[in-house]
Amino acid sequence: MNSQLYQLAKKFLFCLDPETAHHVTLKGLRMAERLHLLQHMFPTPVDDPVTVMGLKFPNRVGLAAGMDKEANTVSAFGHLGFGFVEVGTLTPRPQPGNPKPRLFRCIPEQAIINHMGINNPGVDKGVDNIRRMGNFKGILGVNISKNKVTPNKEAHQDYLACLRAVWDVADYVAINFSCPNVPNLQELAKADSAADLLSILKSEQANLTSDTGRYVPLVLKVSPDMSEERIRELSRVFQDCQLDGLICTNTTTSREGVEKSPAACESGGMSGKPLYNRANETLAAFAAELKGSIPIIGVGGITTPEDAVEKIKAGASLVQLYSGFIYNGPPLVQAAAQSIRDYYAGKA
Repeated sequence: MNSQLYQLAKKFLFCLDPETAHHVTLKGLRMAERLHLLQHMFPTPVDDPVTVMGLKFPNRVGLAAGMDKEANTVSAFGHLGFGFVEVGTLTPRPQPGNPKPRLFRCIPEQAIINHMGINNPGVDKGVDNIRRMGNFKGILGVNISKNKVTPNKEAHQDYLACLRAVWDVADYVAINFSCPNVPNLQELAKADSAADLLSILKSEQANLTSDTGRYVPLVLKVSPDMSEERIRELSRVFQDCQLDGLICTNTTTSREGVEKSPAACESGGMSGKPLYNRANETLAAFAAELKGSIPIIGVGGITTPEDAVEKIKAGASLVQLYSGFIYNGPPLVQAAAQSIRDYYAGKA
């Protein structure tokens, strides 16, 4: 699919409510996959294999969590050129999320504001969907969190339930405690709370590895809205707990860059182009603290292939797309993966 064709499709989709457009897009992708159309519509994914966290990724460009919330479109996204797909966020029990409307476009700024509230079908349904997915040759990440009604003092029980449920189907598991749309969730990102939670999860990871003979890396997704002191504290926690990987970053509560948008007054997290600098600063700060001890997945504001390369230069080993994919379509996936491959080839 070339850029002109996607722009035509986007013109139609952007006439729809954002959440309706989201569902129409995923349904259309699943239908096109069943009809074996995707492999004819899109070029062969960029071949740029790299091993990160002990996993062999076909290329360095992935789809961020939040797009495939129900984990039922994975193999279709693989045809679009993604080397890895992260599904979810999934919680132990189904939850409807926040009241609608809860998803807003800031079109001139290439941004999205969402107040979804981690709506999902529950981890059991998500796992069932994964087991029934088609032939996906990439790496599958599963993003997990606690239910909104679960108090923070019991949050570890929810994360443990999800970790156990997804262990057999996930290539890596992403711990989401940075979503701004769940009350008090980010309290878990304080150094002491994070250390306690990660200690419990790493212990269970060891138990599950012993029981199954299969090691599944644990990665953690952090907020861009953190002080330098918090980044230093968390970096020490992550190293002490031997975290397998870090995702920088989630959405921001800032409205910098979209102040004039009608959606700026809506609550929730903002993603897209205006997040780029803030996300890169957080990525670079963690990279400086971690000094290569923990691999980083860079996400937030990538709208061009050059943006993806800059994430790599800032310290990321892999990158993910979300809002930039919505605004620029599948051509961005291929172009970003190719640009990163060319960047590394130039360094060789």
